[in-house]
Amino acid sequence: MDKILFLDIENSPNLGYIWGKYEQDVISFKQEWYMLSFAYKWLGDRRVKSVGLPDFKLYKKEKTNDRELVGALWKLLDEAEIVIMHNGDAFDVRKSNARFLFHGFTPPAPYRTVDTLKWARKYFFLNSNKLDDIVKYLGLGEKVKTGGFDLWLGCMSGDKKAWKQMLKYNAKDVDLLESVYNKLRSWSDNHPNVNIVDEKKNACPICGSTKIQKSGFRMTRVGKYQRFLCNSCGGWSHGKTIKIKDFYIR
Repeated sequence: MDKILFLDIENSPNLGYIWGKYEQDVISFKQEWYMLSFAYKWLGDRRVKSVGLPDFKLYKKEKTNDRELVGALWKLLDEAEIVIMHNGDAFDVRKSNARFLFHGFTPPAPYRTVDTLKWARKYFFLNSNKLDDIVKYLGLGEKVKTGGFDLWLGCMSGDKKAWKQMLKYNAKDVDLLESVYNKLRSWSDNHPNVNIVDEKKNACPICGSTKIQKSGFRMTRVGKYQRFLCNSCGGWSHGKTIKIKDFYIR
């Protein structure tokens, strides 16, 4: 099985000065955003782990310097083969890359991504594709309450209670992400192939299980494929093309 990583990151806002309260241009930019924390879980592990700026020595001297935190994230991504996120392609991956670039890191080893937000948008018509709304709709729980933007302000000011809540919030998001992934993955027609079983044996390319059964054929203009149904995840796959002789189309 490939090394599959569930991931979610949290970052600070940008800081600047404005004249008014609503829809105002920034008149003076004070500080770029930085990474606050990330939470992760390897597929097969029992517990989610969350890591924040206070977990590193650098935090005592420079509370906004995320170099060590970003370095820890880089090592995880460098090890991963598949990374699962919600809105990860648009947010988590690009935000992480931005901080890697800032701190002079080279790209981590190439990895494939699974974005559950894209699955939600492509295969279903839900009232909302936000992670919290999806898990509530599916009866999988709900996100940890943050109390609003004050939580981010508390972390930025060094409040220990705020940091404890942030790491709890971050970790719960990864826990919920895995639950959503397990519910949605059988619907995907573009899941990275995780089948590393002997080629002489058939296994599900979505979850790697060998508990699959033949279930009819998929016909094309030039041949047909043996269809397989996975009894573990419920996903569909097909075998190699079976060529059809004397196949004519009028």
